Amino acid sequence: DLGTGTGVLAIGAGLLGAKSVVGIDIDAEALARAREEGTRLQVRVRFVESAIGAWDSNADTILMNPPFGAQRRGADRPFWDRAFALAGRAIYAFALADSRTFIARRALVANAYVESVRPVPWELVRMFPHHRRARVPIPVDLWVIRTGNQP
Repeated sequence: DLGTGTGVLAIGAGLLGAKSVVGIDIDAEALARAREEGTRLQVRVRFVESAIGAWDSNADTILMNPPFGAQRRGADRPFWDRAFALAGRAIYAFALADSRTFIARRALVANAYVESVRPVPWELVRMFPHHRRARVPIPVDLWVIRTGNQP
């Protein structure tokens, strides 16, 4: 799980029976919360404090909910670059619907196959000072991408 934050996707993968799960993030505080939640749920997930660009271990499947790039254009790009470089078989990721062209082109360049792009209901809950409203619905897609790399 690239950019795991508090570990929601990584812990979910563990709960669903993934053999080995690694959550990667640079935020030590978020990782501490992820570890606590993983322990509470008795899920085996290894959480690693690392920049995603510094992580070079391949994985069968990459999960991610990268920054959407709404506040800082291109904030999601390093996540997609790493995902395409490291994924042995598949990428499952959430992205703003406005990113469809960028992601589809990036998949093409990476010789990957976009299996599906599905809109999902998403509500952004106020978490940061720049968030003005308590909840905002935003257009988000769930991407399933098959890659040709083998770990």
